[in-house]
Amino acid sequence: MTDPQRYLGSGTLESSTRTLTGAPPPHLPARLAISLWDFSWYTRAEDGGPYADLDKACAKAAEFGYNAIRICAAPLLLFGGLGLDALAEDLEIEGLGTAPDGGIYGRGTRWYDAPGGYRVNLGQRLLELFDAAERHGLVLVLASWEYQQSPVFAASPRWFEAIDAVPLDDRYRVLADAWDRLIRAVSAAGHRNRIALVELHNEVDFSILPALDDGGSRQVQRLRRLHPDLLVTASYGKPPHLAMHTVPDGLGAAQFHVYSYGVLDALQRRIDIRSEGTAGFPSPELRSLLRPDAPSFVDYGRLAEWKYRATVVTDQMFYGYDWIDPEAWDTWLYNGYGPYREVMRREIESRITAIAAWARWKDIPALVGEGWIGYTPLRGTFEEGPVGRDLAWHGIRTALEHGVWGMIPCSNAAPHHPMWADEAWQRRINALIHTAPAH
Repeated sequence: MTDPQRYLGSGTLESSTRTLTGAPPPHLPARLAISLWDFSWYTRAEDGGPYADLDKACAKAAEFGYNAIRICAAPLLLFGGLGLDALAEDLEIEGLGTAPDGGIYGRGTRWYDAPGGYRVNLGQRLLELFDAAERHGLVLVLASWEYQQSPVFAASPRWFEAIDAVPLDDRYRVLADAWDRLIRAVSAAGHRNRIALVELHNEVDFSILPALDDGGSRQVQRLRRLHPDLLVTASYGKPPHLAMHTVPDGLGAAQFHVYSYGVLDALQRRIDIRSEGTAGFPSPELRSLLRPDAPSFVDYGRLAEWKYRATVVTDQMFYGYDWIDPEAWDTWLYNGYGPYREVMRREIESRITAIAAWARWKDIPALVGEGWIGYTPLRGTFEEGPVGRDLAWHGIRTALEHGVWGMIPCSNAAPHHPMWADEAWQRRINALIHTAPAH
C-alpha cells in the first residue's frame, strides 16, 4: 500500500516555533513580563498618586512578577536640543485642566485622568526611576509618546510647540539625536544594562510623524550603529499583519501592538465617540449610555485649544468617557460579545503569529508591548473581567507558543489603572511568562 504521507510535501512537516524569534542581548532576562507605565510615571506623580513614590511602585511591580516597565522617557524634552532645558528641570504638570463643574477633564478616561498640581525635574526623575529599577531587578523599555500625547499634560504649551515646530521631514532625525544623548546620559549614570529596548517613537502609525519608511527606518539604523549593544526599533500601533513584508528593514526588534477591538469597535461606531465635529453630538445612542447627571456637550466646555492639537484623543471622546455610565457601557459589550468572540480570539492569534513569523525571518526579538482589546473608559471593567482576561490568556499563550520574547499581561495592568488591584491574576500570568522555555 502506498504511504500517502510521501506525497504531501514538506509543508506538512511540523517545525517548532517556541524558540525565541531572535536572541536578546545576553545581559537581559530570558523573557520580559512588561507593565505599561507610559508617561503616567511623571504625569501621575501627585501627592498620593500611583507614582508619587517610584521605589514603592517598582517594588510592587517586581512583587507581582514583572521584570520590565515600558515608559515614555521624553527624549525630545530632555535631550532634543530644542531650548527646553529649563522647562524640563521645572515642568509643571497640569493635566487636561479644570471643567466648569470644578472637576478635571479626563476624569473618566484612562491615562488622561491626571489632576496635576505639581512640578517635576524630569531628568532627575528619570535617573531616580533607573535607580529604583536597579534596586528591584527591573529593566526599562524606553519609548517616546511626545508626538502622540505626552506634552498635553503640561501647563505650558512650550513643549508641544517646540516639537511641533520641527519640520515633518526632520522629526525622526531629531528623535534619533535626542535618543543618542539620552542613552549616553543614562550610561554615564551606570544604567546602560537596565535598557531593555529603545523605541524611536511609540506607534509611529498613530502619531504626528511621517511613515516609518519615509526616513524613520534610516534613523533607527543610525541609532543602532551608534549603540550596537542595544536593541533599537520603532513600534506600530496596528502592524500590517496581512502584509508584513511592507514593514521597512532595519528594525532591531519587532515591538508591535496587538489590539482586537471587535465588539468594542462596534459600540464605538454606534455611538460615534471617537470622531470630532459630528453634527448633533451626542447621538441618542450615546445619550442612552450616559449618566443621568451628564451636562450637555456645550456646557461641559473644552480644554485649552492647543491641547487638542497635542493629543490624538478628540473632544467627543473626552466628553463621552467622562460622562459614560460604566455599567451601561459594560452591559452593552457583554450583550454584544457573542458574535465577536471567535473573531477576536482569531484576530489576536493571527496577528501574533504574523508578527512572530516576521521577527523570526528577520532574526530579531519580538515583543507585544500593548494589547489586548482596546481603549475603554476608566471605570469600565469589560477588559478586566472574564472576557478580557480570557483574551489576555489566549494572547499570552499564543505569544509564548510562537517565541515572543516580551509581552504585556494587559495594557491596563499598571499602577494608574484599577486593574492593578487584581494582584492574583497578574502573578499567575507573569508566572506563566517566566516559566515558559526560551530555547
